[in-house]
Amino acid sequence: MGFFDAELIGEKMNKCGKKGIPFLAGINFERTEGFFLKYPLQNGSILFQVPEVSCDLSTPSGGKTSELEISPVSLPEYRQKFDRVKSGLLRGDSFLTNLTVKTPVSTSLSLEDIFYLSRAPYKICIPGMFVCFSPEAFIRINKKGNISTYPMKGTVDASLPDAEQTILKDFKETAEHSTAVDLLRNDLSMVATEVEVKRFRYVGRIRREKGEILQVSSEISGKLPDDYLSKLGDIVLSLLPAGSVSGAPKPATLQLIREAEQELRGYYTGVFCYFDGEVLDSAVMIRFIEKQGDRLFYRNVGGITVYS
Repeated sequence: MGFFDAELIGEKMNKCGKKGIPFLAGINFERTEGFFLKYPLQNGSILFQVPEVSCDLSTPSGGKTSELEISPVSLPEYRQKFDRVKSGLLRGDSFLTNLTVKTPVSTSLSLEDIFYLSRAPYKICIPGMFVCFSPEAFIRINKKGNISTYPMKGTVDASLPDAEQTILKDFKETAEHSTAVDLLRNDLSMVATEVEVKRFRYVGRIRREKGEILQVSSEISGKLPDDYLSKLGDIVLSLLPAGSVSGAPKPATLQLIREAEQELRGYYTGVFCYFDGEVLDSAVMIRFIEKQGDRLFYRNVGGITVYS
């Protein structure tokens, strides 16, 4: 595995796509750097999983539990970031801004332990750096050159009375989701034709240690040009950062995020992609724990609108 400039990773993805060579790649939120690995199923330097494909998952957890000690940021600290975003929203700089914070956590588990214990359709672990267990697909490209994206916006505790109808009828959540869908429909239109929203605000279930949650998603699809395999890197890079974890409109919202967060996100809310030689699948790197020195941090993201 190697770490490279994001543009170079895009070139490597283009070349492998054209030749039908499997690869695993990741690019950070700032779109400045990433990692790249050919034939990832034959090279165990990175643990990863996408639906129906995974590296060797035979390593047992050894009866370990997934308990974490959590030290959330203080309310005044979060409020300062929130108020900065809210003022930008009220000025009209943004319609939707996704604000992230770092939550210190401690555990006896290694990043690899967390990878094996976590349950998610998309998982990746770079030892000594981070582990991600994400429920959110970024883009999928099938053998026919169809591209799809699945923005997730709107979450509710599944045990609450009438939870599904509550989240679907919530005005703020509906506005946030609609904004994300409109943004990603426009993003796909930069690389594809015949773009359409195939499913709007459907509800799925996500299992957690503390119980199930309901997650609202949509499906947006389009048709790529005939030479798309030789442009896989160009396609992915042109869609970054992912709209579901940045906001709309993108340029002004990214400036607002920088002002409010006051630090780089790095690989958190970036994306990772797996190409099997014919089909590309990818995920937004949320549900994420990173290692900095001897400390661990869980990264949190929340969508903010003027109705928040």
